[in-house]
Amino acid sequence: MERNPARPLTDEERTNVDEVLAGLGFADTTPERRHLLPALHALQAKQGWLSPGSLSYLADRMGLAFPDVWGVATFYAMFRTQKPKGPRVQVCNDVSCRLRGGEALLTAMEVRHGPPYRFTGAAHSPAGGDGVMGDSVATDRLVIDWEAVPCLGLCDVSPAAMIDGRVIPNATVAGIEAAAVKEGREFVPGPPVYPPAATASAPEVRRLFARVEHVDPASLADYRRTGGYQALLQAIAMGPEAVIAELEQSGLLGRGGAAFPAARKWRAVASAPGVHWVVCNADESEPGTFKDRVLMENDPFAIIEAITIAALTVGAEEAFIYVRGEYETAAARLENAIRQAEEAGLLGNDVAGSGRAVHIEIVRGAGAYVCGEETALFNSIEGRRGEPRNKPPFPTEVGLFGGPTLINNVETLANVPLIIRDGAAAFRQYGTARSTGTKLFCVSGQVQNPGVFEVPFGTTLRQVLALAGGVAPGRRVQAVLCGGAAGTFLRPDQLDIPLTYEDLQAAGGTIGSGALMVVDDSVSLWQVVLRVADFFREESCGQCVPCRIGTQRQWEIVARMAAGRERPHDRQILHDLGAVMRDASLCGLGQTASNAVLSALPLLEKGMEA
Repeated sequence: MERNPARPLTDEERTNVDEVLAGLGFADTTPERRHLLPALHALQAKQGWLSPGSLSYLADRMGLAFPDVWGVATFYAMFRTQKPKGPRVQVCNDVSCRLRGGEALLTAMEVRHGPPYRFTGAAHSPAGGDGVMGDSVATDRLVIDWEAVPCLGLCDVSPAAMIDGRVIPNATVAGIEAAAVKEGREFVPGPPVYPPAATASAPEVRRLFARVEHVDPASLADYRRTGGYQALLQAIAMGPEAVIAELEQSGLLGRGGAAFPAARKWRAVASAPGVHWVVCNADESEPGTFKDRVLMENDPFAIIEAITIAALTVGAEEAFIYVRGEYETAAARLENAIRQAEEAGLLGNDVAGSGRAVHIEIVRGAGAYVCGEETALFNSIEGRRGEPRNKPPFPTEVGLFGGPTLINNVETLANVPLIIRDGAAAFRQYGTARSTGTKLFCVSGQVQNPGVFEVPFGTTLRQVLALAGGVAPGRRVQAVLCGGAAGTFLRPDQLDIPLTYEDLQAAGGTIGSGALMVVDDSVSLWQVVLRVADFFREESCGQCVPCRIGTQRQWEIVARMAAGRERPHDRQILHDLGAVMRDASLCGLGQTASNAVLSALPLLEKGMEA
């Protein structure tokens, strides 16, 4: 019996849902709730949007209530619950793209195609139209649905856009329109190899990037030819405790922003009772950050090998990779790597003859920055709205599906095979005593050669910017936003600071995700700060009051100050709001939402802004 019979359902919608579930392996059985996100992705791909009738029938097939399914579908920005009028274009509205012509592109798109269907966080709302997606203007009989969206993770080819999942690098209105009327070749932005500038005294050290542009990312044989899967065989021979001990000796800290000791987390999960899980957090959506995308697209087997080692070490038989929804190429290459590893006996029921089973499944996110937070990510994998959970209990005790869960981001895991294969001592040859190894820095904004650069910890900010070609001739650095939107602004007199956790902490900054967004003296820093405040206002999931209200009030004050209407106590209120959000927000989104704004205030004092 249908649980939601009141909603109109066409025969086509019924067939679409049945075919989607059959494709997921549930032709005659009821899927588990954790299959809801893959089902929504597949259903939207099939019919172009998620109609109420199809969602109602999907809810019936999955044994869920319609409001439950509707609540999930409308939480994520990538899902469309209104019928599209034409191709879907996403134009980046974030800092890195705006600094490289993105603002002019947004203005030109509005002139040609009408107001954008505005992204406003957990769901969408029109920017002033009648509620129909893509309230577009017909141009030469071309009608498109376009949105101004947060960072797409394509900062190295900014200003960037996507059309129905296809990347449009260095986007222009003409380029977008041309892509809208014909099928274009897939463009895979890779980490461009830029020769170090003449002024750079610290060339790159390519360890994580050793295979990039030298190995076919689709070939397991190529990967193994360059040392791939040696670490897995060594890890099996060493045993879990020895693997964790090697990680401990390496001093590897998490590369996702928190800088938590990796070995401590692995040991906690390995020793916890219950069914264990491993999760690779590949939901890279911090503005200005694209390193994980580059790793997944160019060295996917390394990520699969690392996850396999992690699962064997902590005693997990199942692992998930939660890949950002916009990263379709990365997801496809990881899927291919999983398939080939299974066929070669390096993954599956008997990993490399060890008698141990490890299975890896990819789950695509659907557009929610908050899902980068580990507990929100767990909820998303489980088929729920991506809202954070209270902590404690921590994921090492109660995580995915209620079991002890090891969760690391892509870059952190990519270091594991290197440490196991070459040893902790070799890893510690780079970096400092506290910040060991190399780090991937994503340099974007107003530099001549945006890209990802791998350098030892301790390399100065000035040296990394030189690798990216520095700012344009005749310009000077006004500020560098270090660590993404959740990071802090560094001043021009701080360019010689060593990029280590300890040095940045002493300077009141953070490495965060490794994003370095450069602002030169040709733009208003107020507009950059306003966009950062707007980003957090949009991305707050709204679950807790300090973040939901605090980010809104913060944006209102910054908007007023940017317009030259500052009130006597505005700066103090910003500091008070920041303290409340930091101390009382449920998750890291609210806790870090004021970092960039507060760090910019000294730079914005009279006489310091360009």
